[in-house]
Amino acid sequence: MAGIRSQREESADLNLTPNRVAGAGGDLVSDDERSVAADSWSIKSDYGSILDEDQRHADAAEALSAAGNCRAASDYSSDKDELDAEGVASMLGLKSYWDAAYADELANFHEHGHAGEVWFGTDVVDVVASWTKSLCFEISHGHNPSHVDDIKSETVGESDKYLSSWSVLDIGTGNGLLLHELAKQGFSDLTGVDYSEGAIKLARRLADRDGFSNINLLVDDVLETKLGRQFQLVLDKGTLDAIGLHPDGSIKRIMYWESVSKLVASGGILVITSCNNTKDELVQEVENFKQRRNDDIYQEPESMKNQEASRDSSFQYLDHVRTYPTFMFGGSEGSRVATVAFLRN
Repeated sequence: MAGIRSQREESADLNLTPNRVAGAGGDLVSDDERSVAADSWSIKSDYGSILDEDQRHADAAEALSAAGNCRAASDYSSDKDELDAEGVASMLGLKSYWDAAYADELANFHEHGHAGEVWFGTDVVDVVASWTKSLCFEISHGHNPSHVDDIKSETVGESDKYLSSWSVLDIGTGNGLLLHELAKQGFSDLTGVDYSEGAIKLARRLADRDGFSNINLLVDDVLETKLGRQFQLVLDKGTLDAIGLHPDGSIKRIMYWESVSKLVASGGILVITSCNNTKDELVQEVENFKQRRNDDIYQEPESMKNQEASRDSSFQYLDHVRTYPTFMFGGSEGSRVATVAFLRN
């Protein structure tokens, strides 16, 4: 899945993208804003796409135009419901959009063998895979990781034997190419889920073609997951971004954290890659989730408080990628992508 930045307060850490897209407030979206966001959304793989680049950018600009002039939805509604045009925050937040997109890419694969889009680009996928490997290596040795970008390559080379035991889940896996890179890094217990059946069909075709037939790929909605197990490592590359673009994005983001907290095993790691949130914004969202959990426990009957407290399912910040290219804007340094790891208590 891909993510497009919606309007937020500027942060001095990461992702200080100039000319952000307006949100529910209805401010005008400039051509520069559409261009920046379209560039972020329309990152290409080397495999190409049915739609040419101009059409991709035009589609993204159209979606952003809708996002800039909408109002927040007043009632919760499913993606299958007919949505008021004024309440559509963005096409990119709707399941129907992704079903159509992956039908396009599946047809393209059958006709040309193309793998489709690589969200955020192949360079980011490579960084996420290698950085996550280093992170898990440190955790496996009982270390509290800090600045894992600085781990020496020869040390990382020793980590393969420790990674085969890690159970890995990629939520919103799309075409599954991140799982391919993780398999190359030494992970073997790999599962990918996506709520779009077309995405999973494409991911299965690519996994079989490229020799990764051991990857488990399932149709599953992370917000209403049917998975009956927990994983030591859960990755999200753009899924939280897309969830936030749904007309009921604020509600769905709360559902996201409740669900993900049940999927990550105690002592496990959640790695989120986002172009729609800075590192500080993601950390703050985790703190907000923790506060909601504490408030819920406080309201429980006294007899249940200790049980709830002993099952703490919150997260704490662990580390983030520091090697993404940065730029200066308004006197602050930022990056268009943030990858942040959280430890599940």
